[in-house]
Amino acid sequence: MISMPGGWEWIVIGVITFIIFGKRLPGTMRSLGKSFANLKQGFKGVEEEIKEVKEIKDDIDTITKLKIS
Repeated sequence: MISMPGGWEWIVIGVITFIIFGKRLPGTMRSLGKSFANLKQGFKGVEEEIKEVKEIKDDIDTITKLKIS
């Protein structure tokens, strides 16, 4: 049965990966970091839109309550 690699096995995998992808690794990590930053910004934008919609809904609810009363 295949299990997760242990400590030394991860080190060996890391060294082999570094040897194979060493020159491309910094650029790959940089682009990965930018992707995560863009993802966070996207989530922040969605949260702001949700807040705006909730405020508009509350305003509409308040106006309709005043008109009904």
